[in-house]
Amino acid sequence: MSSGDFLDRPAEPAGFADGKDPEALRTIGEVAKALGIRQHVLRYWEEQFPMLRPVKRSGGRRYYRPSDIKLVETIDRLVHREGYTLKGAKMALQAKAAPVAAPEASAPPPLSAPVANFALRARLISLRSALAKALDQA
Repeated sequence: MSSGDFLDRPAEPAGFADGKDPEALRTIGEVAKALGIRQHVLRYWEEQFPMLRPVKRSGGRRYYRPSDIKLVETIDRLVHREGYTLKGAKMALQAKAAPVAAPEASAPPPLSAPVANFALRARLISLRSALAKALDQA
């Protein structure tokens, strides 16, 4: 598995059973309830992840778009299930969103230290999870 595969995996679908259109805007309370994440955590993540910007209406009321909800699900998966720190999850999401330059005809350049460390960290987290699962089954 390459270091970018973890961001491409689909997040678990949100549990919205309210009869609204799937493309409808959701309040912070609806998102919090559906994803099992407290509202203050969602507000904190908005500060920590600049790409998470729900629509704010009069009075500062937040409305999450489907793309915002997908991003929240990804952040939740990275931080709570895959063991990333907030800083690590932010770096992973920024690396995923960065445009990729066209490759040259020559050999690819060697990985920079932060990219190599990030790939190694992702692999180590994966191994840690596999070992923990094996210990739980033993």
